[in-house]
Parts: sequence; C-alpha cells; structure tokens
Amino acid sequence: PAYVHIYDVLDGIKTGGTFMLNSPWSADEMETRLPAAMRRTIAKKKLTFYNIDAVRIAGEIGLGGRINMIMQTAFFKAANVIPVDKAIYYLKDQIRRMFGLKGDQIVQMNFEAVDHTLDHLVKIDVPAAWANAQDEAAAESGLPTWVREVMNPILAQQGDKLPVSKFTMDGVFPVGNSQYEKRGVAINVPEWIMDNCIQCNQCSMVCPHAAIRPFLVSDAELAKAPEGFEAKTAVGKEFKDQGLNFRIQVFSEDCMGCGNCADICPAKQPALVMKPLDTQIEAQVRNLNYALSLPLREDLAGRSSVKGSQFHQPLLEFSGACAGCGETPYAKLVTQLFGERMVIGNATGCTSIWGGSAPAIPYCVNKDGHGPTWGNSLFEDPGEFTYGMLLGHLQQRTRLAQLVRKAVTSDIDSEIKEALSGWLANMKDATGSRQYGDRLKILLAKYKDDELLAEISSMANLFTKKSYWVFAGDGAAYDIAYGGIDHILASGEDINVLVFDTEVYSNTGGQSSKATPTGSVAKFAASGKKTSKKDLGAMAMTYGYVYVANIGMGANKNHTLKAILEAEAYDGPSLLMAYSPCINHGINKGMGKTQEETRLAVECGYWPLYRYNPLLKKEGKNPFILDSKEPKGNLKEFLSGEIRCASLAIVFPEEAERLQTQLEEEFAERYLLLKQKADQEPPMVITTPGAGAGDTDSDVCTLTSTAEHGGDEPCDDGRAG
Repeated sequence: PAYVHIYDVLDGIKTGGTFMLNSPWSADEMETRLPAAMRRTIAKKKLTFYNIDAVRIAGEIGLGGRINMIMQTAFFKAANVIPVDKAIYYLKDQIRRMFGLKGDQIVQMNFEAVDHTLDHLVKIDVPAAWANAQDEAAAESGLPTWVREVMNPILAQQGDKLPVSKFTMDGVFPVGNSQYEKRGVAINVPEWIMDNCIQCNQCSMVCPHAAIRPFLVSDAELAKAPEGFEAKTAVGKEFKDQGLNFRIQVFSEDCMGCGNCADICPAKQPALVMKPLDTQIEAQVRNLNYALSLPLREDLAGRSSVKGSQFHQPLLEFSGACAGCGETPYAKLVTQLFGERMVIGNATGCTSIWGGSAPAIPYCVNKDGHGPTWGNSLFEDPGEFTYGMLLGHLQQRTRLAQLVRKAVTSDIDSEIKEALSGWLANMKDATGSRQYGDRLKILLAKYKDDELLAEISSMANLFTKKSYWVFAGDGAAYDIAYGGIDHILASGEDINVLVFDTEVYSNTGGQSSKATPTGSVAKFAASGKKTSKKDLGAMAMTYGYVYVANIGMGANKNHTLKAILEAEAYDGPSLLMAYSPCINHGINKGMGKTQEETRLAVECGYWPLYRYNPLLKKEGKNPFILDSKEPKGNLKEFLSGEIRCASLAIVFPEEAERLQTQLEEEFAERYLLLKQKADQEPPMVITTPGAGAGDTDSDVCTLTSTAEHGGDEPCDDGRAG
C-alpha cells in the first residue's frame, strides 16, 4: 500500500485498462487513502479497479508475507487473458514444480492460497467525482534539497527525467540519506511494552536495519514529551545518578517487520509484540521525532557490553538488506564501536548492495560529522583495495610522527610540547590519539606563524588512529578474493577482515562456494556439495600472528562483542568470520528466526565459536580458546530445518543420508581438533623485550616455554638468553 505514495503506479496505463491494488483498505477508505492524482487517473481513464488484501489471506493460510501465488491468481481473473479455470490449473501445476522440493506442506498452502483468492477479489466502484479530485496543499517536508530534487525522483523510478544540472559536478551522493526513505513496507512492526522490558538492549543489537533503539531521557525531557511517550527509570548506577529514564523507540516506517527483536527478547513477559503497521504509524512517528531530538548521552555508556554498545548511534541505518538479514547486525555493531574513525573497503556482493546502492546510502555520520569512510571495490580485490588505502595512511602518519619528534626536540612552549609528546606515545591508541589530537587542534591554532607547527596542524585529520576494515562475503573471502585477503593477513599490518559467511554466493543467484558445507544444495551443487567446507580460520591461524575468531551473534552476543573489540585492538591483522543466516538457506521458521538459527547452529556443532589471540602467547598462555560447548548431537535436526539441506532428502534420499553422515563425521573430527588445540600446552615463543614490529635495534631476546624449559636458554644466534 505504501507504494501508491512512492511511485506513479499508473504511469502509462491505457484508457479502459485494469488496475489491481493489494491493500487492506475498504472501498470507502479509498477516498482518503489514494492520492488525488491517482484517483483522477482511475476516473478519467475509466479504469476497472480491483482490490485484494493478499497479505491477510497469506497470513491466515500460514504463508506469512508470501503473496506471489495469490497475486498471480488475481491477475488471471482480472486480466482475463485465458479462462481463469485453466489459469488455476496451470498455476497449481507450476506450484508442484516450484515447491515440490520444499515439502508437501508448502505445496498445499500455496494450493489453498490460489483457492481462496477469487472469493476475496473486490471490484471497486469508482465515483464520478474522482475525476475532479483535488490535491491537498503539500506540507513543508523539511527535506534536504538533494533528497527532494534528486533522491526521491530516482526512488520513484523517474531518475531518467532528471537534468544533469541536478547532480554535483563530481558525482558525489551525500551519505546518511536512507533515513528519508520511510518506505513503510512492513506488514507487522514491534510495539514496546514498557512494563515488561528488562532493559537488556538485545533487541537493538540484533535488528538488521537499526530500526529499534534505546534512548535515555531526563525527567525534565520526559515532562515535555508528547502524549504516549513512555519511559521507565533506567537500570544502572551511572544512569540513576543522572536521574535518567529508559525508552525503546521503534522506527516503524523504517522497520522491515522481520520480528527478530521480538523473538530475541528474554523478558518473562514479552516486551515487544508484533502489531500491524497501520496501528503504530501515527503515535510512533510523533514519538520518534521527539526521541531523535534528545541528546544521545553516549559518554555515560561504555562500548564493552551489549547493553552499553547499543546506546551508541549506529552509523549504518535503514539499509537495503532483506528482512531478517544475518549480515547487517554485525556491520551495524562494528559502526557503533568504531564507526566515527572507520575506513571500509567493501567487496562487491550483498554487503555492497545493502551498503551502497544509489541513491539512498545507509552509512551516516554522528553529531560531529564523523562516520565510516566507505568504498566499494571489485569482487576479487577488496583486500588489495583496502590495503592500498592503509599503506597510504601509514605513510602519511609516519611523516606526521617525524615532524612531531622534530617539534618535541625544539624550543617550544612546554604545554604544546607535552601534548605533542602525549600524542606520540599514544599514536597507535584510538582513545589516546584522539584525546591528545583534539587538544593539539586547539593549541596549534595559536602557532600559525611557526612553519613546523603549522605543517603539523595541517595534518590534523591524521591525529586519531583510524580503523581499517575489509567487508566481504564468503564468495569473496573463500574464493575469488582469497589471494588478496591472504596477502594482507600475511602482511602483519593492523587491518581487520570481517567475513559475512552465508555459505553460498547470496547476491549472484545462490551458487555453491568453498564455504558451502558438505550436502548443501546450491546452484552447481544440485545433488548436494560433495566436498567439505574450506577451513579459512585454521589456514589463517598457521601464521601465528593473525587474530582469528568464529562468531555468531544469535548464539552468544557477549562473545561476538568481545571478539570484535579484541580484533580491532590487536596491533596486527585480524580475521572475523560471522555466521550470517540468509534467505538462500530456506529457513523453515522464516527470516524472523535468523538469530535463533545461529544459536542452533552453534549448539549442534555446525558453527563452533572460538578465538585465536596471538597476544596470549606473550603471557605464556595458549592463544586458542574454544568458546562453545560440546555439540549436543542434534546436527541432523538442525539441517532438516533448512531447505538447502532438507530438500536433498526428497529428491535423492540415499545420497542425502550419505552426505549428512559424512558431514557429521567431518564436524565431529573438526570439533575434536579444536578441542585438542584448546587443551594443548602453550607453544614455545620468542619475545624481544622493548622491540616493536620491524625493530632490529634490540640485542637481547628471551626464549620462553613453560612446556619444555625451566628457565631461559641461549638463543640460536648465540646472544644472551
């Protein structure tokens, strides 16, 4: 229904044509729901007008939001291109072909959808007065000029009509403009039940579209809030001392209605209940506008806890990802942790489609104008692309450090010398470099006539340590871009790789990749993949100096957060592999259960959680930590819940049994190897006190091994132990 306000859906229709709308509106409601221009076209062109509430029919049958067969049946009735009885016969035959592999229950539900359609197709009598329908005076929207004159026409499929003069000369599109789309395409959206909420913020963390967020509200602000803007006393000493209240705010028009937030809620009585969109719009839009006017108070909440991290603004919002997407919750969380200083090199794929499709860019900036710098590279070289930007940045910072050292040894004011020395000591620390950098920006402004200090001041954008990230799907990371990613991991430089592992080429049609596990059905693996999944983590760990982690948000949010924080803080390369349930998996429970599906994947041993932290070796500890429990032995039960695995049993039952047994053996062996790795003695390590990466000035090294040696021994090159 929202599309009648977004698109000119009747553009080009002929006089006497037929128009069919899918909406919950009655014939009487059409007068107020349809735009005047649309009503004029319907009347003046003498259109035959039908309406059907396909969503309600699908919901009652059990198809959720899947309305394809309902709309096809309605089309053949309204268009009358062939006798409707014959059309229904062909449709049911096609249903058997399309959905037979998905089970008889799916087939029967689609049959029922077809059978229910004709009784619910309503012909609307068009009032003659519609021919003279008058547009209401357009309210001042307050939209930025670019959004109003460029973005919205493109979104309305009218971009070809825009003159070149509407665009900037360099072709730049502003960021953070997905907030203006307000698509309103969800069927149901969450409603917050304040009294039941335990203030854990898990709903915010798992939301794929950043469409539900916590806010802190003072008593004075609450007194000025619009009617219905509820909040309860905030839990936590840091909040109580400030007299703050807590509220969960839903962005109803931006929500995709997946329901993961309601599903993940751990409260004894549900604190989030899915309600029809039209019951939420009026109140929640008013409440949202007020919530966004409040100060964020991010300084009161740390970023090292699930709850605290969610008080920080997500700098990835309202993306174009599928409802229930398993990828975006990880990317959104990373922007909440480091977004104001991030540089992202993104492989082409799902991540570049939901992350950078023109004209509505979901990456945005905070109140200071800081946000992720995002660039989309080719499918095959996100590693090289990002690494090149990193090397350029390191070269510039090296030059800056040289100038600062020169300034520190010169005759300058003690206050600025102290600040320069502080920055030099903290240049690799995110917090410290920003703290001293912000101080230097103020102090250096006084020394415009000093050539050296003025040059340092001109490089102020380099003061804060940047966080470099490669975003890639499994198709890129395991297959076509693996060479480049392996190269940057081997480099030893401080760069992070986040792999959104859907175990299939999601964006290009569902082809098998080296991340696809044994027995899974995909394009080019129609009879089930015969070989095991590539163990990317094990390969990266062989370097010994790469931080590696397998994470799954739905299984353990604290583990996910801890691994991301450790990886970014590690002064070296890191590889994070994030389990990302996808619509291509065919999850029987639906995409509203993607977080739950991750939990089940970890529980049955399909996706073990672990961390490999090279820093632990310096403490004489085993760097490998297995963070998930022993599998419960329900792997086949998990596989049966996804069509990509279960469909093989329908067509090739013997092959399915063979491959699933093979998969069980592979995963049992993998878990045993991981457990042995976690239980083994710490490895022998050589440390060089006081020496950093590339430092060859030290003439003393220490050989330590708690497993084999009771004390220090001479090094191989004869230097003192």
